[in-house]
Amino acid sequence: MRFVIQRVKESSVSVDGEVIGAIGKGFMVLIGVSQTDTREIADKMVKKLVGLRIFEDENGKTNLSLADVGGSLLLISQFTLYADCKKGYRPSFINAGAPDMANKLYEYIIARCKETVPVVEKGSFGADMKVSLLNDGPFTILLDSDTL
Repeated sequence: MRFVIQRVKESSVSVDGEVIGAIGKGFMVLIGVSQTDTREIADKMVKKLVGLRIFEDENGKTNLSLADVGGSLLLISQFTLYADCKKGYRPSFINAGAPDMANKLYEYIIARCKETVPVVEKGSFGADMKVSLLNDGPFTILLDSDTL
């Protein structure tokens, strides 16, 4: 499982010109699910995500979490995080999770995040989405379950 986490001042996601999810200060997270991912892996990733201390404190140190700053989450499915570009120039997505399984894990991740984060918005699984964000920093982190 892979999360691309961007600390944002604001972010939104639209489908067919309509905003379906929007947040202010928080994390916009692109979520990639592989064929071998499980709920146990998702639990570990969510725990790390919501606990990340990457907001600045009064001394300018990245020492505050989402909860500390009243931050929100915008969670967007992104199977292309499992693109394999080793051969040629056209990526292969063979390592991405099958749509049914990946969607179930994506919805599971959303539900788990809602247990601890008051505002959790989401994209639309499998849709052609347009994502807008004002990256704060910029500050971007890649979490990969293979390296946790």
